[in-house]
Amino acid sequence: MRMPPCRIDDPGDSRIADYANVRDPELLRVRGLFVAEGRLVVERLLAGTTFRVRSLLLTEAAHRSLANSLSAVDSPVYVGELALFRHIVGFNIHRGCLALGERPADTTVTDVANGASRLVILEDIADADNVGGVFRNAAAFGADGVLLSPRCCDPLYRKAIRTSMGAALQVRFARFEDWPSGLSDLRAAGFQIVALTPNRDAVDLATIDRRPFRRVALLVGNEGAGLQQGTEALTDLRAAIRMRPGHDSLNVATAAAIAMHRMFTPLNL
Repeated sequence: MRMPPCRIDDPGDSRIADYANVRDPELLRVRGLFVAEGRLVVERLLAGTTFRVRSLLLTEAAHRSLANSLSAVDSPVYVGELALFRHIVGFNIHRGCLALGERPADTTVTDVANGASRLVILEDIADADNVGGVFRNAAAFGADGVLLSPRCCDPLYRKAIRTSMGAALQVRFARFEDWPSGLSDLRAAGFQIVALTPNRDAVDLATIDRRPFRRVALLVGNEGAGLQQGTEALTDLRAAIRMRPGHDSLNVATAAAIAMHRMFTPLNL
């Protein structure tokens, strides 16, 4: 049953205390929460079934804009002036629209891989914008999930969610416990792992025949160092995106998008 909105005028109101931690991702994580900001992202959070919404903090304008999405929400909805947001949060990226979601139990790599045929694997991608960009591309090109090495940025960090345009709330993901040895388990499950690399001895991505690939996982590496040698050794194929002389690399999210378009797009399109 939908709860009526609650008016909030005091930034010290205990009901919105968790919103004071929006800028501290580790504290939010410890409390089992993440934050979604902006109307589009919050709409996607409300439309999904993966995450329970703890509460929302909205301006009057955001509340009116989200009226349809809020029709079935049974979580507290707090409404206040924009000045309240500035006092609590201290930045204006949210545009007067915040929601706290509850982190579910961790999903395993096996859970994500079961029934999947197209996966993206990230090794040590630390930048939130890059992780968010990969998730946005993964949703666009039909990836069944994203798998992350232990040192990757948290996909539920607010900046990663925002950059992904909410795709981090829609695309399944899991973090490897054993890295890179966990890649061997994926191969044993029938995945062919294609590593993206700028090395000149790699196969030109544009020449790869996709038809034999029944289950494929695209692997991309760290923004600066690329893939570790030990990681590459556990892959089936190394592929390069050919480009003009003098240019040997792309932003990791861009490179992943090109590879996903090549390897994931149905052959009849």
